[in-house]
Amino acid sequence: MPNASKRKITRAVQLGRVAIGGNAPISVQSMTTADPHDRTAVLGQVRALESAGCDIIRLAVPDKEAAPVFAFLKEQGVTAPLVADIHFDYKLALEALAAGADKIRINPGNIGDRDRVKAVVDACRAKGAPIRVGVNSGSLEKPLLQKFGSPTPQALAESAMGHVRLLESMDFFDIVVSVKSSSVPSMIETNRLLSQMTDHPLHLGVTEAGSSFAGTVKGAVGIGALLSEGIGDTIRVSLTADPTEEVRAGRAILSALGLGRPAMNIVSCPTCGRTKINLISLVETFERRAAQEGLTDLPVTVALMGCAVNGPGEAREADIGIAGGVGEALLFRHGEIVGKYPDGQIIDILLAELHRMADRMKAEKEGNG
Repeated sequence: MPNASKRKITRAVQLGRVAIGGNAPISVQSMTTADPHDRTAVLGQVRALESAGCDIIRLAVPDKEAAPVFAFLKEQGVTAPLVADIHFDYKLALEALAAGADKIRINPGNIGDRDRVKAVVDACRAKGAPIRVGVNSGSLEKPLLQKFGSPTPQALAESAMGHVRLLESMDFFDIVVSVKSSSVPSMIETNRLLSQMTDHPLHLGVTEAGSSFAGTVKGAVGIGALLSEGIGDTIRVSLTADPTEEVRAGRAILSALGLGRPAMNIVSCPTCGRTKINLISLVETFERRAAQEGLTDLPVTVALMGCAVNGPGEAREADIGIAGGVGEALLFRHGEIVGKYPDGQIIDILLAELHRMADRMKAEKEGNG
């Protein structure tokens, strides 16, 4: 299990209210998919991302008309740091910064000559906005492709460090480095190399990862492997899905590694021939309602088990849990049975118990405060 002493300490970069690197918690990012010209749609998506626990939100800026959305979002009270995703036209970065963007994501290689990159650097320096250097296998420079033959981890790392050195030559050091690949092994190896080559914070992610299921698996493997080695400061699980699913997946990865904010840990058995209760449906219902009722941040372990064998016995470490029977379910705390109820009522009873636990924790916190 990762621990704080193992994590590589990188430079701290401040992005609005969120710090990346240093001793800051690992942040979770996502990106809006709404048309950036449709302010109402963008605002709705940003609100949903904030509610889902997204720390940093990125927006595409395809043209000059899209840049004012940053000012609109700030006027509407959005507090999450906002990142402008810029390609090809350096002037769009300037427009986004003027409108309120907190950070710029660029690939210096497609922005233009040194003077154009310097214009972005100077504007970011004046505002105190960091720059994320974004490189992926599809944007690798031709000389590096010729040198390495393909977008190898060494080629990707060298490309990123070339852009980093360019910004550093302009006396700019508020840099976050992101090198992504659709290949999980390549993404892992590239970031291992980068971690040895720079102390700038690293943004981890597997690009073009696929659907919610496939993308979450790839992201969990790639991001999780690096985080377990102490590498990485901020993450995005790229999915062809609703952006809030990216946040949910990112939070789950951090929680599984013991690196996330306090959250509910749900333990459930895979079921077998002994199961006499519809556990799959019960778990889905519980997860949905726990999220709807604002319980997912409760730092407790909840077990949902299919039978008495996997119930109070194997799940005795759970703070609270249920175990199925024939038309009924047991409620237990730390392995001790405290009640028996009809299976159709057990989720309501479990949620009610969790609300009482939440109220007690809140009262204790306020009393200690």
